[in-house]
Amino acid sequence: MPKRYSYAALIAMTNNFKDKLGQGGFGSVYKGQLYTGFLILVKMLENSKFSVEEFINEVSTIGRIHHVNVVQLVGFCFEDSKRALVYEYMPNGSLDKHIFSKGDETQSFSWEKIHEIALGIARGIEYLHGGCDVCILHFDIKPHNILLDHNFTPKIADFGLAKFYPKENDFVTISVARGTIGYIAPELISRSFGAISNKSDVYSFGMLLLEMVGGRRNSDIYADRSSKAYFPSWAYDQINKGGDLELWSVTEIEANIARKLCIIGLWCIQVKAPDRPSMIKVMEMLEGTINNLQMPPKPFFSSSQHNSIGVVQSNLQRMVLGCESILEECSYNDSV
Repeated sequence: MPKRYSYAALIAMTNNFKDKLGQGGFGSVYKGQLYTGFLILVKMLENSKFSVEEFINEVSTIGRIHHVNVVQLVGFCFEDSKRALVYEYMPNGSLDKHIFSKGDETQSFSWEKIHEIALGIARGIEYLHGGCDVCILHFDIKPHNILLDHNFTPKIADFGLAKFYPKENDFVTISVARGTIGYIAPELISRSFGAISNKSDVYSFGMLLLEMVGGRRNSDIYADRSSKAYFPSWAYDQINKGGDLELWSVTEIEANIARKLCIIGLWCIQVKAPDRPSMIKVMEMLEGTINNLQMPPKPFFSSSQHNSIGVVQSNLQRMVLGCESILEECSYNDSV
């Protein structure tokens, strides 16, 4: 279980909050160190809306999670109005800093490493869904919330939007939409798309997977061709017609890894939740070969067969593209 720290202890561990790493809507993040030398991140919840009971319940639930692909909660502070979460420090930052190339920068990882990271994330999500005492829906799977340790092992972080519910439930009820534009499953925006379940995290994982392959955000208003403004749609058309993904200097093996990851991602972002694979199935697909994969039905964002759905997604896509042009890029430190 995570340890409870006093506010005075946090001051000592962070050298009076000297090394500030970032700030977000929740508050600020600072680098610190335990007396043992263990490096930590202290996340001060300056705008926490949790009640005392909700905060302690979440801490105790997350504190029981022990998985190589989930960030470890070391401790917490709850003293008067001071609330904080203490996590293990991830020296290689968040995934977005490594997969989103800038300018002429080359890709940070080999395709084998990208595949390894994708499988690690899938294992972490599956553990949250089925390996804990309760099912934990993250609701905010995205590159910013995937942290990398010294070996670049991926760890899922930031449970601020998570929902806990009994495993025997097939779906979960929430009062408001949760998540980040571009990764939110359709059913979280409109119940007309179906019930909210662990398949909502599958959708977000699919969008993340496609960004890992593309090395860019899925929505890009500055794309050199309008057909590439929405990467999932462009990638589907390319693969479906037997074309390549326009990757630079890759071997046939590497090209197949990219195609496999794309196909799996496209399965994950199907509009209807029942059409998406479970995380267990996703792991099987990742561990298998591309020869065992079939192309999924055309995702709804480019389907002419479902006009009503197409109109909704068209509006959502415009909203995403519009937001991409005005929102500042979230930093790793805002997501810890």
